[in-house]
Amino acid sequence: MAAQICIARIGAAHGVRGQVKLWTFTDDPLAVMQYGSLATKDGARSFEIATAREAKGHLVATLKGVATREEAERLNGIELYIARDKLPATDEDEYYHTDLIGLAAVNAAGEPLGRVLAIHNFGAGDIIEIAPPHGATMLLPFTNAVVPTVDLADGRVVIELPAEIEGDEP
Repeated sequence: MAAQICIARIGAAHGVRGQVKLWTFTDDPLAVMQYGSLATKDGARSFEIATAREAKGHLVATLKGVATREEAERLNGIELYIARDKLPATDEDEYYHTDLIGLAAVNAAGEPLGRVLAIHNFGAGDIIEIAPPHGATMLLPFTNAVVPTVDLADGRVVIELPAEIEGDEP
């Protein structure tokens, strides 16, 4: 099976005619309409967006075949995926989160720190989550200062740990 990318999540029902709130994970929220049919992770169900309009922080969408509020309510929380190869190529120094997850994390000296577990964004910028072999995960800002090198070919990211984490503070 081809690699899949989650590009949207269905939220609560909106109104009484089967519309749903749709949270998209694309740079342009309306770009989800360009990919055609969107499937659940297991591929058991697929959905096509008939209409969509921007709302505050999400889209309000009509999905083909969903005509009532009750039908829309049953879809709440479903994540929608497309094949990775349907996405446009990235620019240099631009990455899809899925391409980073699982990469080895090393410090500037090449010593292992763990693996990239996830990329989060809670509203103030991207956060990279590193899972060390032992202990608690590290949450670090995903900036050029902290993550100066991403090497997809070598399967690693270089992490410049702040002094207070390294233990270099006086």
